[in-house]
Amino acid sequence: MNIGKYTFEEFKELAAAFHSYPAPGLLLGGYMVEMARRHLPEGTLFEAMVESAKCLPDAVQLLTLCSTGNQWMKVVPLGRYAVSLYDKYTGEGYRVYVDAAKLKAWPEYYAWFMKLRPKAEQDSDQLFREIEEAGESVCSIQAVRIDPKHLGHAHMGEVGVCPVCGEPYPSRDGGICRGCQGEAPYVVDAREGGSGAAGGVLERAPLRVVPVEDAYGRTALHDMTEIIPDEAKGPAVLAGQTLEAGDLCRLQRMGKFHVYDDSALPGSEWVHENDAVQAFAARMAGQGVEYDLPPREGKINFRAARTGMLSIDLEALERFNLVPDVMLATRHHAAVVEEGRLIAGSRAIPLYLSQEHFSRALTALGDSPVLSVLPLKVKKAAVLVTGTEVFQGLIEDRFIPIVTGKLMGLGCEVVSSSIVPDDREAIAQAVRGFLEQGAELVVTTAGMSVDPDDVTRAGLVDAGLTDALYGMPVLPGTMTLVGRLRHNGTVARVIGVPACALYYKTTGFDLLLPRLLAGCDVTRRDLARLAEGGFCHNCKTCTWPKCPFGK
Repeated sequence: MNIGKYTFEEFKELAAAFHSYPAPGLLLGGYMVEMARRHLPEGTLFEAMVESAKCLPDAVQLLTLCSTGNQWMKVVPLGRYAVSLYDKYTGEGYRVYVDAAKLKAWPEYYAWFMKLRPKAEQDSDQLFREIEEAGESVCSIQAVRIDPKHLGHAHMGEVGVCPVCGEPYPSRDGGICRGCQGEAPYVVDAREGGSGAAGGVLERAPLRVVPVEDAYGRTALHDMTEIIPDEAKGPAVLAGQTLEAGDLCRLQRMGKFHVYDDSALPGSEWVHENDAVQAFAARMAGQGVEYDLPPREGKINFRAARTGMLSIDLEALERFNLVPDVMLATRHHAAVVEEGRLIAGSRAIPLYLSQEHFSRALTALGDSPVLSVLPLKVKKAAVLVTGTEVFQGLIEDRFIPIVTGKLMGLGCEVVSSSIVPDDREAIAQAVRGFLEQGAELVVTTAGMSVDPDDVTRAGLVDAGLTDALYGMPVLPGTMTLVGRLRHNGTVARVIGVPACALYYKTTGFDLLLPRLLAGCDVTRRDLARLAEGGFCHNCKTCTWPKCPFGK
């Protein structure tokens, strides 16, 4: 059976020249591509989507104008042997795939495709005969519409020069190229003129070492720590200290028999640990964050300059820690921190950092602070309890004291509270009243589940709910709602708390409340990140926030 304008043998020779040998998968792919193309209306300007990276893309490139280079072919490696040809503007087209049921009619063909026999035991001549005779009969076809996100071509956009490697790259990838961010799949061989740093080769400054007994009168290049088990840990010798005879004896008792020679320091291509970490700290610290100088042992700790919510640029934090020889460790993002408490620590790991790694680390930090402590701005809150059974006094309300206590604990004043029945209009009216009283945050409780009587969300919509996110990957607290309320020019934050807050001391409400009080936007991505650590242990005695929940 022919493959387009080619006889089977002609296409086999074409495949061998292109692919180095006439791969059975490429021959099968030829039939699949032609089958899909035949179903497209004449004159259609089409593109291709291939679901396997093996052989099938070659068939597309041999038989059509589509290739990965011109971006008319997209390879989405789903592991299925299928190809779609579709109108590049509308996404409408046809998908051809190998039908296992139809393939069973051809024993050798089936055994090869399903990997039932080792290659050495296959009958290649019989396999090629069956491929030719079967033609398109082993495939099925279906009409498809490609997701719009795959239509069109991604343009490179602005091109910059990476300050680390000096190579051009798409500026949208960040302050440095993705290779220098740690994604390079190779190690540069220093013998060929590269430093090796970009690939993660450990580099150390060329320092000269002298025996301790010859170090009298020399200057210590770094702190040397003495550890007395269960008693003390601290520097026996400080960086910059002139070594005296007593110092040498003490170092020998500590088990240190060599020191660096201060008369043979590395050149300008190396940065001392203290100079490096001081430069890092200047970029890392934002509003509400302070640190002490000078650094010690290449390390700086950061403290909260005020009580508030710790805000961390998580992407910058990851970028920085991808750079060799540096580190920044922090408390958790969105944690409430008290003035004076330690919140993070950074360090240049070797005594001297290469200029390349130093530059990469600075660039990875970017121009905006990594660490900030945001003040809790929202001061006026209101609490709305929904539930006909509570409104009628059948059940005693416990929500108001619980929520009020948590709000006051974070510096809020509860300006109003109310209990309303499960009535959409009553809920909306109560919320509007809160906003008119100046509430900056409205906390609604209960009525958040799938029960037909739960109309709290609908009432909030009537009261002006916008930007709402409902549901979060946290247990307890999955049915939490967060959004904004807009009424008569007033904008307030709102959080809907499910009934689980009555039974658990800590829920998703506690994780989101500091963010709202600090005026932070909450996105679906923020909620998704809470999934890791969002499963409560349900301890008999709750110790949150000194536990893993929400972290």
